[in-house]
Amino acid sequence: MIQEASAMGLLRTILIILLIWFGLKILARLFAPLLIRFVAKKAEEKFGQQFGGFQNQSQQRAEQQRREGDTVIDRMPNRNTKSNEKVGEYIDYEELD
Repeated sequence: MIQEASAMGLLRTILIILLIWFGLKILARLFAPLLIRFVAKKAEEKFGQQFGGFQNQSQQRAEQQRREGDTVIDRMPNRNTKSNEKVGEYIDYEELD
């Protein structure tokens, strides 16, 4: 038996497609932040395992040993800087009106 397309069937199909489309958009807006948060957390854990695992543990131990009011120097300044002695001397001046 051959079935013919009707206008009512076409409208019903378009309506179903639109409802599915808008339903997926609404669900994406609800679950996208959760999905992004989950992916970011996993990436942070993976990064921490690969690069910062050992360093992170040593920093935590150092922070536990520090007491309040202690001065901590994380890195030493670069000692290779040379002053240019050929610059000349500073001359103080006054503006005349």
